Amino acid sequence: MTKLTLTAPAKLNLFLHINGQRDDGYHELESLFTMLDFGDELTFELSDYDDIEISGDVQGIPKEDNLIYKAASALLPRRRVKKGVTVHLTKHLPMGGGVGGGSSDAATTLLALNTLWNCQLSLSELANIGLQLGADVPVFINGKTALAQGVGEQLSSFEQAHKWYLVVAPGVHVSTAKIFTDPALPRDTPKLKAPWSMTETRNDCEELVKKLYPEVEKTLTWLLKYAPSRMTGTGSCCFAAFDDEQTAQRVLQDMPSSWQGFVAKSASESITHKQLATWLNKEK
Repeated sequence: MTKLTLTAPAKLNLFLHINGQRDDGYHELESLFTMLDFGDELTFELSDYDDIEISGDVQGIPKEDNLIYKAASALLPRRRVKKGVTVHLTKHLPMGGGVGGGSSDAATTLLALNTLWNCQLSLSELANIGLQLGADVPVFINGKTALAQGVGEQLSSFEQAHKWYLVVAPGVHVSTAKIFTDPALPRDTPKLKAPWSMTETRNDCEELVKKLYPEVEKTLTWLLKYAPSRMTGTGSCCFAAFDDEQTAQRVLQDMPSSWQGFVAKSASESITHKQLATWLNKEK
């Protein structure tokens, strides 16, 4: 039980409402998260060296600033197996795209090392650790389609029809901090009252991001030729939903060559949780 490979899935914010801003500067949010069966790949291998090493597509980020390293370090006091670990990252998700790449990598690290280091922490305990790393990390620990409230830590299950999503990355990096500190960002969207429908929702960051990053507006306009389009998170990735993979793939083929994109199906349960369960069954 020394090596484990898991997928760190992408997420989409099917909508994102900002209900207000707290005294501590954090924003009160409402967002519907869905997981996709596509993401980064992380391989964890225990070692006799009592250290945490990160290799692969680390983009020149100093180790101490890497969310994978921070997640692993957070579990060090809880480990019952006195081994170090090497984590190899293969990136498939765009950085700064709003699909949760860094947060998903961190959550996958917590889930993997909780197993490999025999920390015996519950998902709730892991989510509490993850929240210190980023507001989206608990969503990936939970690993299910969920309505998130508060600063993102209050999660409730939500049934959502499965769709095939075309996700387009227009090649610009949107700073989340820049968006959430901009005075033009709407901060007064009323909380949803049941029953509600997706037609009542939107992404409150979208208009501001389109103004600051014209390529995002260009992407949303292009997608509209094929299906209703929306931005995920604070961007820059944009998406459209389709009923079948073939249609989504055809649109992907029409995508301008200056952009990147992928097609993936939504998932009720994170692919990470499925892979981890399969691995554990094999190790028994």
